Amino acid sequence: MNYDALKLKNQLCFPLYACSKEVVRKYHPYLEEIGLTYTQYIVMMVLWENQEVTVKALGDTLYLDSGTLTPLLKKMETQGLLVRTRSSVDERSVIISLTEKGYQLRDQAADIPGKIGSCIPLSEEEVRTLYSLLYKVLGQHDAQ
Repeated sequence: MNYDALKLKNQLCFPLYACSKEVVRKYHPYLEEIGLTYTQYIVMMVLWENQEVTVKALGDTLYLDSGTLTPLLKKMETQGLLVRTRSSVDERSVIISLTEKGYQLRDQAADIPGKIGSCIPLSEEEVRTLYSLLYKVLGQHDAQ
């Protein structure tokens, strides 16, 4: 029997996993300055772009289930960053909206992407290629 396929060096999943952890680690000091975890930061990015979104749409966008989102959103609501309200159209649907404090946090976060970009050793073309390939793996060919 050939076990080469079981070698770590032959697994696509491992460098993806390790790179993801490393990139999130690079965000940590910048996000700590503004009081967010990485997961809270990506929630805020969706809200800064859309102002409000349903929990379901947020979960779909971020590839997070409600079991992960619910406690996260409760904490963020306690921090005064967002408000959760039931939809008047469908009470099963919960709408997440930015508060003024959450909206103002955007100014503090505005320089974070540039800081992260400067510590990742890829050219702009390599970044675009990697971005495209990763979204292809996720099944989203037109993510941009």
